[in-house]
Amino acid sequence: MSRKVDLYEEGNKLPDFLVALRPHTVWEKTPVKLYCTVHGHPRPVVSWFKDGVPVNPLNAPGKYKIESKYGVHGLIITLLLHPVPRLTQMHPSKLEVTLLERFSVSFGVEGGSISLACSMVVVPDLPNLPPLAHWYRDDHLMKAGPLAEMKVGGGLARLNLPRLAKDDEGLYTLRIYTKEGTTEHSAYLFVQDAVPSVAGAPGAPMSVKVFDINMDFALVSWKPPNTTNEAAVSGYFVDRCEAGSDHWVQCNDTPVKVCKYPVTGLTLGQAVHFRVRAVNSAGISRPSRRSQKVTAADPAESERLQAPRALYNSQMYGCVNRPGIGYVTIPGEPTSVHASEVYQAYVVLSWTPPTPRGRARLWYIIEKCLAGTEEWTRINTGVKVQSPRYPIFDLLDGKSYQFRVFSANQFGSSEASAPTGPVQKADEHGKAGAVVATRNTKSSVFVQWEASKVPNSLLGYYIDARPAGSKLWQPCNHKPFRHTRFVVHGLVPGETYVFRVQAVNLFGLSAESQESSPIAVEPALATPSSPFGITLLSCNGSSMTLAWKSPKHCGGSHVNAYYVDRRNADKLQWKEVNVSAIKERVYTVEGLTEGNFYEFKVQAGNMAGVGVPSEASKPMKCEAWTMAEPGPAFDLSFSEVRSDSLVILWKAPVYTGASAVTGYLVEMAKKGSMNMVVYPLQVGGLEAGETYVFRVRSVNADGVGKASQVSEPILAKALPGTQEIVCGVDEQTGDIFLSLEACEISETSQFVWSKNYKGIGDCPRLSASADGRTLTFTSPDKDDLGRYSVVVTDTDGVSASHTLTEDGEVKAYSSCSSPSVVPLKHGLNYEILEKGHVRFWLQATKLSAAASYRFIVNDKEVTSGEGQKISHDAKTGVIQMTVEHFTRANEGTYTVQIHDGKAKNQTSLVLVGDVFKAALTEAEFQRKEHLRKLGPHFSEYLYFTVAEDCTVLLACTSASELVLQCTPEGIRLQCYMTYYTEEMKTVWKHRDSKIASSEKMRIGGTAEMAWMQICDPSDKEKGQYTIEISDGVNVYARSFDLSGQAYTDAYEEYLRLNCKSRDQSLSLTCTVWGEPTPEVTWFKNEQEVASCEHTKVTFEGGKFASLVITQVTSLSQQRVMLYMFITVHLGTCTSMPHASY
Repeated sequence: MSRKVDLYEEGNKLPDFLVALRPHTVWEKTPVKLYCTVHGHPRPVVSWFKDGVPVNPLNAPGKYKIESKYGVHGLIITLLLHPVPRLTQMHPSKLEVTLLERFSVSFGVEGGSISLACSMVVVPDLPNLPPLAHWYRDDHLMKAGPLAEMKVGGGLARLNLPRLAKDDEGLYTLRIYTKEGTTEHSAYLFVQDAVPSVAGAPGAPMSVKVFDINMDFALVSWKPPNTTNEAAVSGYFVDRCEAGSDHWVQCNDTPVKVCKYPVTGLTLGQAVHFRVRAVNSAGISRPSRRSQKVTAADPAESERLQAPRALYNSQMYGCVNRPGIGYVTIPGEPTSVHASEVYQAYVVLSWTPPTPRGRARLWYIIEKCLAGTEEWTRINTGVKVQSPRYPIFDLLDGKSYQFRVFSANQFGSSEASAPTGPVQKADEHGKAGAVVATRNTKSSVFVQWEASKVPNSLLGYYIDARPAGSKLWQPCNHKPFRHTRFVVHGLVPGETYVFRVQAVNLFGLSAESQESSPIAVEPALATPSSPFGITLLSCNGSSMTLAWKSPKHCGGSHVNAYYVDRRNADKLQWKEVNVSAIKERVYTVEGLTEGNFYEFKVQAGNMAGVGVPSEASKPMKCEAWTMAEPGPAFDLSFSEVRSDSLVILWKAPVYTGASAVTGYLVEMAKKGSMNMVVYPLQVGGLEAGETYVFRVRSVNADGVGKASQVSEPILAKALPGTQEIVCGVDEQTGDIFLSLEACEISETSQFVWSKNYKGIGDCPRLSASADGRTLTFTSPDKDDLGRYSVVVTDTDGVSASHTLTEDGEVKAYSSCSSPSVVPLKHGLNYEILEKGHVRFWLQATKLSAAASYRFIVNDKEVTSGEGQKISHDAKTGVIQMTVEHFTRANEGTYTVQIHDGKAKNQTSLVLVGDVFKAALTEAEFQRKEHLRKLGPHFSEYLYFTVAEDCTVLLACTSASELVLQCTPEGIRLQCYMTYYTEEMKTVWKHRDSKIASSEKMRIGGTAEMAWMQICDPSDKEKGQYTIEISDGVNVYARSFDLSGQAYTDAYEEYLRLNCKSRDQSLSLTCTVWGEPTPEVTWFKNEQEVASCEHTKVTFEGGKFASLVITQVTSLSQQRVMLYMFITVHLGTCTSMPHASY
């Protein structure tokens, strides 16, 4: 980055404009600043003119301000929206006012209080003549009163708001007037809703105003509340009370939906206040702030009272016909009848009283008719309307009406007025247009939107925000904002938000606008502010070494360039010192003349460009330094600011004097006191909330050197949400870490770590996380002891420190140097699964993704493969191995070794002896049970053998062993075969005695098996059973011993099934579809099934056909054939589900 500056030769010259005035186009209501640069020798005198007339700031106080610094002349024109007090009303003293501490954007709550204050320096400071200060809210001058307490004096201007309401929300401006112009400051005050009296109720309405006041009529208006998360407002109640009373009376019986309501029934001369409450489905809101006092009066009375005075002043005597009164009995008709307020809920009719009106008491009669019908109907039957205003309710939607009015008194009524034109109720809503959000500051966003297309009755806009990804909207303002540009404050730095806008008018809130694009809360990209604090560090007679402080605002990107200008102190012309950018904030200016005085200024640059230059330094003499004492320290900075302590840092002096610097003296000033401390320094014992300044002096063997520049004032107060560094040990790796959760961070922020407040160089033992928040000691040792600090750049001073001491951290180091233990929830255990598989498992408290482990069985490592599967789940910490074929070979000791980072653990299980036998027995039983439940299957798959004569024999096991199966009817023994029919020669035997089929011992079979069932078994049926099958050549036999524990288990299972099967039902369901819808018929053993108590037939949705048979018992066991007969127009089809019940 480079910069080009025009250079001009010095010398005596006639006045000339180096930079002339240029045209300006500015926003309305914004100040205009005109600048020009004038060159000449001697210095020219500059005067300003407007249209040929000299500009004199004294003739228009506050409007014009003239500046002149270093040849740059400026005229600042302020657009005055309010009258400025004349100089004759001001103090005769010519006061100079400089504002110091200023009130910032503030947040309050309804019912609370808040103070806005600015401290200032007044010259001359006269106790009896404080400056004239005015407070404004939204550009409206405020007056002191019970709701706004104002005080000026003692170097402070304060506004106290003791009872906050949403009416108080707005932009507050303090404007202080002097003879030379004005000094002012502005900031926004937000007032949020108080907690509602009923959960979910809306916020209170606001800005209650009363106008169009008559003898018995007043029109009350207000602004609706924002309902971001509450139910929509359905209407409002208007209350009134007499002045001096707290007894409120509700004016309307049903909620009115428009934010205006005509109140009738007032009494002439009655003084009243009004308030409004909002209603929604959850309840009624808190009442609004009450309106100002109003008095019911006849607005025409003052005009009539003025007539006699006018006649008297004109010296007119005799019989006079006064305008508007006259000597008449029956009044004339009203004129100018029109609808002054037209809304969805009502219409307000207005007219001009008659002329002449007579002396008798006057009232009005109102009639209406549908437009074009001439069928007039009186509206105010029984009510004498005395005001020329009247609200008309109960008009039909979509109908147009006409109205006319009669005047009446005790002598009679007038002719009818001319009828109005057609009047129809209206309802207008218009939402805001596209919403655009842009960056503003680190905690605010600038939001702008297109105006509503329906500007009638527009009261303003409500802006809502929500964090991206959240569904909960939050209100940004609590009082309608009139303009289409708004700065949303109080946002979380770095968070991403979405915004929307709702238009507000008399009818309520419009629909929400389209949401804005998500935007992160970051400072807007701009050029940096000016550097400051230019200091002379050293001089050798031909060069001067300077230092300066970095800009207070970086502009949203890193400052990467500085440019220095210089000039002779008695000249106006500035000369460029460096063309190429300077990266550091220390620079030596060469080519100077010894004995001359020079002034310097510095500009900072970032990716957005070069910012404004700094103020010119004080004149510095180019004179060689020869003193023995050291020069000044520089670049004072602060970190770790807390309510009672802070850390001050600085850089060593460039000029060391005749000997090396041996130390430093730090001077701290508070109310004139000083305290000497020693570097490196952490200042303690501060008073919370007090402000301090510091300066540093270097010391060598020859004495105390020059003092540094006085630091910026520093407030002894921690930032909101300040966190300290957390020191801990990583459970997985055993490494020590230091971590800081910053309470504030921006897009350009960096975490800068240091040890003993010196930069940390390349160290293999230290590493920082990707975001810089965490510093990790990979292999810590005692050399790492010390004080570690971190500073978060581009923040308001987020910083913290932590000291690793030998007493506190050596034990942590030693514990980290040895491997830690992986904690276990459960040690190695086993369980028998359904298929007879055996699962060995353990569970760790926590496992990382990089954890490793191994299974060792009888001193040999096993891996996942055929016969066993090994796996783990890092989320649950479970490590397991499943053995599919558990046999006697699996007896032994099982061990699992775990490695997770530096942590280790080992767990073992001894499975031998009786424990192993029990596990093996259970595994075999579960395997057999699985095979039994599996049904017919090959006990041995097809295989082949080759005989000696080279023939190939294909074979498989065609008959299984006898297996036992329990049913609700008894105990069944069955043998699965490749093929079986009842004609095959089979013989069943019990204890070598042949069994004949009977009701007690049933014998049968299917195509896949032969079976024999013992019905209602008893102890007599115990013993060995054998089946013999003959193929005509050989006899094959299978046996089963039904005695002992086998019989006991089988009999218990039979009893359980028999009890469970009672009173059960059978449900058969089939899905049918077709076009047109088919007809479905169920058959049982060739007989059609109809719905009855025992059977229920349904066909739902033309698709699902069901048959439910209730109360199925073992006593009614029989084999039946069920099928469906489905008929459609194109043919039939049949489905045959078989059932045995």
